[in-house]
Amino acid sequence: MELIVNEIFCSIQGEGLDQGRPCVMIRLTGCNLRCSYCDTRYSFDEGEKINLDSIIERVSSFGVKLVEITGGEPLMQKSTPALVKKLIEMGFETLMETNGSYDIDIVSKDCVKIMDIKTPSSKMDKFNLYSNIEKLQNRDQIKFVVSDKTDFNFALDVLKKSKLKIKPENVIFSPVFNKIDFKELASWIVKYKPDSRMQIQMHKVIWPESMRGV
Repeated sequence: MELIVNEIFCSIQGEGLDQGRPCVMIRLTGCNLRCSYCDTRYSFDEGEKINLDSIIERVSSFGVKLVEITGGEPLMQKSTPALVKKLIEMGFETLMETNGSYDIDIVSKDCVKIMDIKTPSSKMDKFNLYSNIEKLQNRDQIKFVVSDKTDFNFALDVLKKSKLKIKPENVIFSPVFNKIDFKELASWIVKYKPDSRMQIQMHKVIWPESMRGV
């Protein structure tokens, strides 16, 4: 069983509720969307086929128990659920970031899903699979990437209409780096008070010139 892998590296988790923790990142190749603000375009096509055992061996070599599968879009590859299952069986705390356009039920419920609900500025919001929201479990996460007030209002509307099973504090507002003033997004959150948290991409603060492998 093989997957096409763009990169595997150990770094500080830059996003999500595990922000700041050492984490092994498995970036899979391929994405079905083309978000306007995408910062990992190199993952669309670059990658090599690696068998499942070799991936696990490489991940294990770092000696870190937190692992995130990301992309691209991990669920484009049919073997991703098997990779998730194997990591969990081996005792890894496993996260998977997804753009939410594929049914998340194919992945183990023991995997923490971080679902990115696409906002209008991404120009990919028509691909949101809203039925996934009710499939998220208590410890899963929702992320809204925000570049303007239209995006923020869109997110508020989605939250208002959705039946969330996740904890309110697991809803994350993330500003598009170098696109919106962080203080502006913070002011909207203070004013409108959605059950959520704001988060800045830590890795881009620590390594402002580096876009990959850190």
